[in-house]
Amino acid sequence: MSGDRRLHICLVYDCLFPHTVGGAERWYRNLAERLVAEGHQVTYLTLRQWDRGADAGVPGVEVVAVGPRMGLYAGPGRRRVLPPLVFGWGVLWHLIRYGRRYDAVHTASFPYFSLLAAAIARPFSRYRIVVDWHEVWTRDYWREYLGGVGGLLGWLVQRLCARVPQRAFCFSRLHAARLHAEGLRGEATTLPGEYAGPMQPRGRSGPAQPLVVYAGRHIPEKRVPALVPAIARARADLPELRASILGNGPERPEVLRQILRHGLGGVVDAPGFVTSAEVSDALASGLCLVLPSAREGYGLVVVEAAAHGTPSIVVAGPDNAAVELIVEGENGFISPSAGAADLANAILRVHRAGAGLRASTAQWFARNAPGLSFEGSLAIAVDAYGRE
Repeated sequence: MSGDRRLHICLVYDCLFPHTVGGAERWYRNLAERLVAEGHQVTYLTLRQWDRGADAGVPGVEVVAVGPRMGLYAGPGRRRVLPPLVFGWGVLWHLIRYGRRYDAVHTASFPYFSLLAAAIARPFSRYRIVVDWHEVWTRDYWREYLGGVGGLLGWLVQRLCARVPQRAFCFSRLHAARLHAEGLRGEATTLPGEYAGPMQPRGRSGPAQPLVVYAGRHIPEKRVPALVPAIARARADLPELRASILGNGPERPEVLRQILRHGLGGVVDAPGFVTSAEVSDALASGLCLVLPSAREGYGLVVVEAAAHGTPSIVVAGPDNAAVELIVEGENGFISPSAGAADLANAILRVHRAGAGLRASTAQWFARNAPGLSFEGSLAIAVDAYGRE
C-alpha cells in the first residue's frame, strides 16, 4: 500500500482530453486531475494536439509532448501505423532519460508500442508498470481491421504486450477473459468503472423529449451512420421523433450524407464536437441514448445517460462490452443488430415503455453507481502504484 506517501506517476496515452474526445481520453484526464488533487505528482506523456507554445490545459499536471501533432486515422477511419511508432519511440526516449523519477508508469495497452517502450526502459529504472486493457482484439478482428499480414502482426504485438510483466486492469469481463487467453502473466483486475459524475440520479421532471441521442467519436466501429435510416424508419410510427448526433470523426461526412439522403435535414442534428455540458443536457432531455457500436471496451456514456434516468440501446455483438451494462427492460434494450429495422424497433420499445422505463433506469443507476464509480477504480490504481 502507498499509505500517505507522495508518488510520482507517469501516465502514458497518445491522446489528451478535450483535444481528442473518447472514453480512454476522459479516463486518463480524470485520473491525472484526481491524482494531483490527492497530492501526487503527475507527468502525462502524449502526442502534441495543441498549438506549439500553447498550454495543454491540464492544471497541476506536467504534460509532455513526446511526439508531434499527427493525424491518427487513415482515410477509411482506421488507425495509422506511423503515429504509434513515433509515440512509442518518444516514450522510450523519455523513460530512458527520466524514468528514475517515477514510482509507476500507467499506460494504455493500445497503441502497444508505448507499452513495449515502458518494458524496454524498465531495467534502467525502478518504476512499476500498470496497464489498462480497455480492449483485447481477437485474431479475426485484427484480420478484419488490418488485413491478412497487417492483422497477424497486430495480433502478435498484442500477445507480446500481454506477456510484459505488469499489473493489468480491464473494464469489462469480456476483455479480462480475452487478456488471460492471450497469455497474461498474473491476474487481470476488473476495475469498478470510470463514472466520475454525481452519485445521485439527476432525472428531469416531466416527460422526455422524442429525441434520440448519440455522443461519441464518428469512427467505423461506432457505426454512427446506421442511426439515420433507423430514425427514418422509426418516424413512420413516431412522426415527432428527432435525433441529435454529437461528436466528430472520419465518419461524420457519411452521417451528413445519410441525413440528406433520407431527407432529415430538419429532424436529425449533427453539430459536430460540443461541450460536455451540451452532451449532458442532451442526455438529460432525450428519450434514449443509442450506441450502435460493433466494438466497445466499456461504454461509459451508458452510465452517464442512466445518471439522468435516460435508458440506452446498445447492439449485441462479440466485441461489444457495453452490453454488460444493460439489464434488458430495466435500463434499456439490446438490439440484435445495427440494422435500421432492429434499431427502430428498439427505439419504439423505449417510447412505449415511457416513464416506467425512465424510473427503473434511475433506480438501476442509484443501485449500481457506487460499483461503477471512478473513485473505486482510483483507489485500486493508487494501491497498485505503491506496491513493492
